[in-house]
Amino acid sequence: MSSLADRPADGVPSTTVPPAAATGSGVPDTLWFTRCPVPTATGVAADRGWLGREFAADGIAVRSLQDVPSEVAADHHYTHALTGLFREGGNVPALWARSRGERTRLIGLTWIEERQVVLVRAGSGIAGPGQLRGRRVAVPRHGIAIDFWRAMALAGLHGALALAGLTLDDVEVVDVPAAPDGGQWAAELAALRDGVVDAVYVKGALAVEAARRIGAEIAVELDAAPDRRVRVNNGTPRPITVHQRLLDEHPDLVARFLAVLLEAADWAADRPAEVARILSAETGAGEEGVAGAYAGGGHRTLHLDLSGERLALLEQQKRFLDRHGFLVGPVDVQAWVDPEPLRAARALLAARRAEGRTHGG
Repeated sequence: MSSLADRPADGVPSTTVPPAAATGSGVPDTLWFTRCPVPTATGVAADRGWLGREFAADGIAVRSLQDVPSEVAADHHYTHALTGLFREGGNVPALWARSRGERTRLIGLTWIEERQVVLVRAGSGIAGPGQLRGRRVAVPRHGIAIDFWRAMALAGLHGALALAGLTLDDVEVVDVPAAPDGGQWAAELAALRDGVVDAVYVKGALAVEAARRIGAEIAVELDAAPDRRVRVNNGTPRPITVHQRLLDEHPDLVARFLAVLLEAADWAADRPAEVARILSAETGAGEEGVAGAYAGGGHRTLHLDLSGERLALLEQQKRFLDRHGFLVGPVDVQAWVDPEPLRAARALLAARRAEGRTHGG
């Protein structure tokens, strides 16, 4: 099952996941997690079976929203209204949910370099960001509660244009309605192929494969820019969030969950081939697409932190989303952050390693 965050939909399902029942001790009997189909510590931990193993002795099941029917998973990947949910996903839905008043807390940030490029037709003569001036650029429109696809395209084009001192006011933005049954980037790439637009922003493994199928050329390689601020987008930085209620009632469970993610990131750092296999399964892309989308050494960058630099980059994204009307209300990033769970998780993992009882052995 593909990620809810990366599957276009005509609307948001109304069915919701029932709240997890509590055990006799007041501990929930189910914890949920969700992640986007990209490199994540959550995806690695799930593949290794470590999340289920961590809580099995407590009688707590650990389930993925990606592994249940859409009518059960509903819109929780977007809204985070499910109180027992851990979410490692794009920052657009996370910031949007917070702006709507959902009581989530930011407990970690990752920065995973994904292939981010602006594509043009072969032979177009567009060979750099400055030559985008006056050109028609595709911006998709999806019928979903929070159109993160549109936000991604706008942010990616904004970053590319900034390399030449340009802004979105210097190009012609062309709305491209999403194809009802199309794959990722399908409508935008079709518009490029057919000459409706001159340039398209894409990112990730499936985008690499799709671009090759239509023979598109790269005009701007955002990954090559030394200033990572031009690459701030839905997945950079990527937040890990949890509901305030779970944090209030069971901070130990939150710390334990994060400790597993920290261990998974460490495990991945030494196993590029295994991470590539996991990524292929997570993204649905082949070996070539995965290799083309994720920079060499990406298996060593799954670690989460709450550094001042990453928080500043998230603040930049928040301002961009607010300026373009994606947020419902104000978001105070500093007030959103709770550093205590990550601190507790690091201490817990260190203690487990000292005792020789980690999941990885």
